[in-house]
Amino acid sequence: QVQIVESGGGLVQPGGSLRLSCKTSGFPFDDYAIGWFRQAPGKEREGVSCASSSELSKYYADSVKGRFTISRDNAKNTVSLQMNSLKPGDTAVYYCYAKARIVVNVEGASVEREYWGQGTQVTVSS
Repeated sequence: QVQIVESGGGLVQPGGSLRLSCKTSGFPFDDYAIGWFRQAPGKEREGVSCASSSELSKYYADSVKGRFTISRDNAKNTVSLQMNSLKPGDTAVYYCYAKARIVVNVEGASVEREYWGQGTQVTVSS
């Protein structure tokens, strides 16, 4: 059974920091890209950051570059998001996700698999 559980959200003042964590189980973590989306009230879900399966590649939304850092621990099947210099515009529910294209037969046919957590609320306010 696949489980993705986020933690670490909360209320923080502008300029403060939070560290989100995501614990996973039930799928081959090493084979999956893993990252974070967020959704603010009344807005569409947007990608925040993603790390490739080997962590050789990391991606960040322009709005968080230089402030957020993603890291994954393949030994523990976890990923974290260090968020610094937080702004009110960072207020959102943050979702952890895992995504991979899996080969399913000898001919190399593949399917995309993705899994999502339930989200953790981050509120930046004075």
